[in-house]
Amino acid sequence: MPADLAPSSATLSSATMRAVLLEAPGGPERLVPGEVPVPALKPGHVRVRIAASAVNPVDTKIRAGLPIAPADPAILGCDLAGTVAAVGEGVTDFAVGDAVYGCAGGVKGQGGTLAEYIVADARLLAPRPRGLSMRAAAALPLVAITAVDAFERAGLAASEHVLIHGGAGGVGHVAIQLAKARGARVAATASSAEKAVLVRSLGADEIILYREEAVADYVARLTGGRGFDLVFDAVGGANLANSFAAARLEGRVATTSARATLDLSLLHGRALSLHAVFMLLPMLTGEGRERHGRVLRELAALVDAGKVRPLLDPHRFTLAQAADAHRLLESGTAVGKIVVDVAEGLD
Repeated sequence: MPADLAPSSATLSSATMRAVLLEAPGGPERLVPGEVPVPALKPGHVRVRIAASAVNPVDTKIRAGLPIAPADPAILGCDLAGTVAAVGEGVTDFAVGDAVYGCAGGVKGQGGTLAEYIVADARLLAPRPRGLSMRAAAALPLVAITAVDAFERAGLAASEHVLIHGGAGGVGHVAIQLAKARGARVAATASSAEKAVLVRSLGADEIILYREEAVADYVARLTGGRGFDLVFDAVGGANLANSFAAARLEGRVATTSARATLDLSLLHGRALSLHAVFMLLPMLTGEGRERHGRVLRELAALVDAGKVRPLLDPHRFTLAQAADAHRLLESGTAVGKIVVDVAEGLD
């Protein structure tokens, strides 16, 4: 057993750990370093020593007041990669020392990953892809599960033509790769020529510079006016109107953000189906958590086969600098996923 995992469960349960605490809803300044007790082990759970955690837009929304935060003192952070430090009663899939990754915290009823340890439902975890570092593995779970949920809910099939809005974003850049792995033809939107190069490198067959080309024009150019079989809108909100306009008759639209007031006449007139994706739901309700573990195991196989890779923003943050990581995400200038190094000396 590695020396850093040697302390007994009893010793850890009486110890404290470093964490970033949300003092009160608000801006990044509300995230402050602190110490809290190491969480107690529970049946069906494992205690993970966290190496790295990723920052996602939902983290900033929860920090600002979205009412799904963990109980006080709230520790935010959904994604993690780390090492199993203790195994709870009934867990047979993991052993002490296993390298794991998952989306397992940061919401009501769970711990958070901006901390040295988390006690996580074992169903939410999977073995870390062998070909990824802890930092790279931490970047994948939330965005990849979101994309898989969208494609499974909307029934993406091989040879279908899919449009992905936000191709250079956290969800979008993984969605491109997962759609290609399913055998789809992929078009993706980008905001600039530089991001178009990135999107192309991820496997997109066709690029749309959405600031320069109207929806009707790229639908005509790429589909002969027919429309896309499936539109995955990783932007959402008001952009859903563009998704409705881009989908073929009786096509499908999936989105990560349906929180908008829209005229649904176009959706109805084209007989479209709309699929809202909220991948945190199993963590909040307890239902369907096995699906997360299954998706992450399948994802690891794709990663190790060279079909999926995460894009990491080059900025580095320690646990004590988590507020700065939130600031970078909200600035809109990050390129790739933002990762916080919880442990020291990560590659």
